[in-house]
Amino acid sequence: MASDATRPRKVAARLMGDVLIEHRLLSEVLARRVEGLSPEDRARAQRLATVALRVMDRADRMLGPHLKKRPPEAAMNLLRLGVAEICEEGAAAHGVVNSYVEIARGNRATAGMAGLVNAVLRKVAGEAEKWPGLPVPRLPKWLRKPLIDDFGKPAVEAMEAEHYAGAPLDLTPKGDAAALAGRLGGEVLPTGSVRLGGPVQVTALPGYDAGEWWVQDAAAAMPARVLAAQPGETVLDLCAAPGGKTMQLAAAGAQVTAVDISAARMARLGENLARTGLSAEIVTADALEFEGGPYDAILLDAPCTATGTIRRHPDLPRAKDGSDFPGLFELQAHLIDRALAMLKPGGRLVYCTCSLLIDEGEEQVKDALDRHPGVTVDAGALRRPGIEPGWIGPEGGLRLRPDYWAGRGGMDGFYIAAFRKPL
Repeated sequence: MASDATRPRKVAARLMGDVLIEHRLLSEVLARRVEGLSPEDRARAQRLATVALRVMDRADRMLGPHLKKRPPEAAMNLLRLGVAEICEEGAAAHGVVNSYVEIARGNRATAGMAGLVNAVLRKVAGEAEKWPGLPVPRLPKWLRKPLIDDFGKPAVEAMEAEHYAGAPLDLTPKGDAAALAGRLGGEVLPTGSVRLGGPVQVTALPGYDAGEWWVQDAAAAMPARVLAAQPGETVLDLCAAPGGKTMQLAAAGAQVTAVDISAARMARLGENLARTGLSAEIVTADALEFEGGPYDAILLDAPCTATGTIRRHPDLPRAKDGSDFPGLFELQAHLIDRALAMLKPGGRLVYCTCSLLIDEGEEQVKDALDRHPGVTVDAGALRRPGIEPGWIGPEGGLRLRPDYWAGRGGMDGFYIAAFRKPL
């Protein structure tokens, strides 16, 4: 039977295989993989896999000189996990090496590689001092190249530095941000979110049970701020789950209808509304088939590649290769058209994606304006506290990048545009 220390490591190795061999996202497989583990081991397995994926490019550079030929992926993943623990987390090498050798021996696919795992990890442990001098982990070429074409190499390198650093915890306060930051020892960001440093257990934080705040990256909180819902307005939150933006709109006093196709995620939205004492009409439906309105305002957080969330989800660029992205671009265009059809004359639509790709941002805006004569982009709607003028593009949309606010922990990549329908 696997030792206590080995169990979460074995699960982490399986998670690595899910991402790198099966091309599945961690969010798709995590619940099944950690079933039966204690809460502590669940958290550890997830953390080990996430850290190893985050530093994978650097780990492969560390391993390269010690491998005459690349071993099968399952064995390579054990090596990556070992390097991540020893070099990135500073774990004691002896226990790490023994544990991954035990895992290798216990798996038919890697049993013949146990000696290699032992020898290579011991060599890596002997030169761990080289780790800090290695380059910041790079994005895979399929994503790195188009981003360099769009933003330039220095900007992409700055984004990669933020991806490597990971993401702090941001909260959207229901009430006064300064008071909440004071209670939790956090920082009020220029846009009004509250940022906490260091690892925390969310449900144990003061004010969680009372619904005084909810977890939401500062960039993800900006679309609802741009929409600026007013008390009594009818507002549609399209593709709403898990509900951070719905709660922002409801807290502003709007009459909110939240629509999403996922019943499970909408159940979570309902739980969050109940916890925060906010109300909205919840509708589980395909956004392209939903009929309602006309609405005063619509917030469309369209399904996207999520390339702006890599600092939180380093599995994404490893599980994907971009081949399925064009279908998302087409869906986004259809959703914009559908949203505009449900908007009152003179109404406003905020379109957003948590993406770094211009195909899901700037290009969508240009194409939408071509399809809908009379619809305009309201760049003035972006003049909100904390939004810097340099973040607004010539087409009138807001481009947010992970390297913005680098000195205070960065932000998710996002694109936000405010459309106005003609009267």
